[in-house]
Amino acid sequence: MAALAAEARAAAVLVGLVAYPGEVKVLLTQRAAALRVHSGQIAFPGGKIEAHDESPVAAALREAHEEIGLESSCVAPLGYLDPYLTGTGFCIIPVVARVSPPLALELNREEVEDAFEAPFAFLMDAANHALETREFEGRMRQFYAMPFGERHIWGVTAGILRNLYERLYS
Repeated sequence: MAALAAEARAAAVLVGLVAYPGEVKVLLTQRAAALRVHSGQIAFPGGKIEAHDESPVAAALREAHEEIGLESSCVAPLGYLDPYLTGTGFCIIPVVARVSPPLALELNREEVEDAFEAPFAFLMDAANHALETREFEGRMRQFYAMPFGERHIWGVTAGILRNLYERLYS
């Protein structure tokens, strides 16, 4: 596993916790349908860590601004979750942050079809965490899924949310 992590491409995502009075929601995106990879999937804002990024936080904030217009002035980083190694060769550093509303988002339509919020309480309820299995490139893969209305949160995004759940409640 360590060898795989060493060869993986570094990325960072913003696990944005939008703090409303009496409720916390998680900021998510739906990737544009025209994208070559992971089109239409539910994701956190984020992407590759570039050489000029000072830290995973800087990369996650830069990507969130590029993708959805989220201003860093309304984001307060809280910490990191464990790195998440994907089957597609990325080592993702999830950056957990408090996001202060109201949000004035401007979506980059080439990358993001929609931005939305899901209730933190829903995402942290283990009853909403399903294990699914699919064949991918000739191998059976098991992953978490969290169906939310018409949205299907699964794969890396659901895995990172599950890791947050385990960090907080296990």
